[in-house]
Amino acid sequence: MNHLIISFISQDRPGLVDTLSNAVSQHQGNWQTSSLHHLSGYFAGVIEIAVSAEQTSDLIDKIQSIEDFKCQIETANANQTTTHADIVIELTANDRSGIVQEISSVIHNQGGNLLKLVSSHDSAPHSGQELFKAKATISVAENTVDDLINALESLADDLMVDISR
Repeated sequence: MNHLIISFISQDRPGLVDTLSNAVSQHQGNWQTSSLHHLSGYFAGVIEIAVSAEQTSDLIDKIQSIEDFKCQIETANANQTTTHADIVIELTANDRSGIVQEISSVIHNQGGNLLKLVSSHDSAPHSGQELFKAKATISVAENTVDDLINALESLADDLMVDISR
């Protein structure tokens, strides 16, 4: 079984996910994991599809033939087991330029690997202050989790960090 990682962007239009899922279904593929988003009139995402070796080439051709659909497709091995802990952190702080760089730098410098980051920009309920909110999944050596959290919390007084495992 091959695992296709498909990243794409397209002008948003009705039926785009239906078109993709039909192509996967026609080639006996299995839609594994995805993250799809509407962003300023565009539809963008990343999808992991499991498909037999015999169907891989035809499925890639079918996806690449979708009209006005820009994509990159890579073939990957199935997930490997890891000795690292996966932790999920939720971050909230006053929004400021460079906050993602600060957070990603701390994660990297503490030996973590950022697996997933979902962020948003909101207004605080009472003050209207612009807030940065993010949910991140990080793979990190079990014995360094506390150091990573301490380093994140020391970035700024207004940064709140909630952790789950």
